[in-house]
Amino acid sequence: MRSALFPALVLPLTLGGCLAKTVVDVATAPVRIASKGVDLATTSQSEADEKRGRALRKREAKLGDLQRSYDRQSKACVRGNQGACDQARTTYDEIQALLPTVPVEPRR
Repeated sequence: MRSALFPALVLPLTLGGCLAKTVVDVATAPVRIASKGVDLATTSQSEADEKRGRALRKREAKLGDLQRSYDRQSKACVRGNQGACDQARTTYDEIQALLPTVPVEPRR
């Protein structure tokens, strides 16, 4: 009888902890779900900085490509290629439009 009494007394104590945890999990689930939604909907400052940095590097790369094209076209223009002169003017206009979006590095 004693061996049957011990599990009968211990079982409710161990299950009580499990039930209490389940009740807490169920009660906090809406809060956890809502906070996850807010995290997905908002952008942290570091994510915004990374995105801005990627965009800046992309513009700088485009500016470098345009500058190299302009240099090639200008040399061809000097050699007398009229089509290259027209392309050089177009490329120069693209460079001038892109320049204000790329920050200038301070002199050291």
